[in-house]
Amino acid sequence: MKWYNYILKALLIPLSWLYGAVVFVRNMLFDAHLLPSFSVSVPTICVGNLAVGGTGKTPHVEYLIRLLKDKYKIAVLSRGYGRKTHGFVLADAKSSAATIGDEMMQMHTKFPDITMAVCADRVKGIKMLQQRVPGLQVVILDDAYQHRRLKCGFNILLTPYDRLYLNDYLMPCGRLREPIQGSLRAQVIIVTKCPDGIRPIDMRVVDDTLHLPAFQTLCFSRIEYEALPADGTPLVVTGIAHPEYMMDYVSRFCPKAKLLAFADHHDFSEADINRIAHEAEQYDYILTTEKDKARLDGHALPDSIKDKIYTLPIKVKMLARAEALNKQILSYINHHGLH
Repeated sequence: MKWYNYILKALLIPLSWLYGAVVFVRNMLFDAHLLPSFSVSVPTICVGNLAVGGTGKTPHVEYLIRLLKDKYKIAVLSRGYGRKTHGFVLADAKSSAATIGDEMMQMHTKFPDITMAVCADRVKGIKMLQQRVPGLQVVILDDAYQHRRLKCGFNILLTPYDRLYLNDYLMPCGRLREPIQGSLRAQVIIVTKCPDGIRPIDMRVVDDTLHLPAFQTLCFSRIEYEALPADGTPLVVTGIAHPEYMMDYVSRFCPKAKLLAFADHHDFSEADINRIAHEAEQYDYILTTEKDKARLDGHALPDSIKDKIYTLPIKVKMLARAEALNKQILSYINHHGLH
């Protein structure tokens, strides 16, 4: 770390203390029932994190969809980050990233038969889903860990292997949205984005580092990319938090691939599209993420790149204790009388 980064960090620490105090008091008021929180009659499973972005929530929600969709009538509810709509919106054939957010559009495209909705007020969103979806049995919540107004039945907390929440700091000094004590609300902790060659001893080190209480289950996962969709050298276009993971994978097969990175959830402008088209002239095709493709599809793309854009789909692979995780989730649901 360079010297000026140390100075900046020192200046930000008091702001992190202030932020942490506010969040601590808020959580304490919810824990003491001085701020209202509400239960719902349908089983709820939340996938969230303590840090801002980049832990892999969407592919883990997709993991839960695959696990549950053939057993129960499920729905997915999210805030719909980056959408240009308000209130409760149910995904349908006319939905776009502008109406339901890029991540929800990504999942809606992959699982068109699964009910998906967005609503900033998760309690209201679940009640609306119960009204709209007869026989609804399970609601999966994407990024609702800090939404304390909802008493979620089952919490899954994600933390990346290379930046465990214990090694992070509160915003703005670090990326944590709340103090690490908030991790105690989770039944399951999943260490995400593990390297391909992770060994049992490496997992043991993480286990010892986190030192979880007995009531919490620790699991490990990594991202698996599908094969590259085309021959040749791609221009890799991303608007995600950590494009280096994707770029590391692509570079193994296409060492001359170039990364054109935008900010997470970037709202592509006409100038951005023109820049992408110009850069793509030197490459065989454009490679992007499913999330970014959902946003790019909302633009009138030039003919020169319209047919050159491919996505690189991803899946979560559970590396350890997958059976225990699945059984724990199914047991929670079944205890609500669902079989």
